[in-house]
Amino acid sequence: MADIKSLIPHRDPFLFVDDFIEVSKESIIGTHTFKETDVFFKGHFPEYPVVPGVLLVEMMAQCGGAGLKEAGIVKGGLFFLATIEKAKFRRQVRPGETAIIEITNLRTSSRMIKQSGIVKVDDEVAAEATWMCLVSEGE
Repeated sequence: MADIKSLIPHRDPFLFVDDFIEVSKESIIGTHTFKETDVFFKGHFPEYPVVPGVLLVEMMAQCGGAGLKEAGIVKGGLFFLATIEKAKFRRQVRPGETAIIEITNLRTSSRMIKQSGIVKVDDEVAAEATWMCLVSEGE
């Protein structure tokens, strides 16, 4: 099991990557299980809890950034979302479900990262997006 907390600064309740299945220069596959106790379920459709779409995008970006560090492609710094493109939400994600996060590295440099991702639950696409992060000094 990867030590995700050593790779990115996010912490509970805003850490959305549990582990990696695969990490390479080209792609990253990670997982995250949403728990009924996750704080956002209390206010986001409390009678019918679903994961907010914006958190699915955040989860993809976290997985992508942590995977780049795990692979040694990016050494340090903090990643800040700069653009989000082509975001689509195709399936609801509910408490207790495990998301498989599939990331493709499109472009990486010491100052900028461009990735695309797909979130799947039970082999169904739940969300997809392309984004760019700026890499800052720090950490």
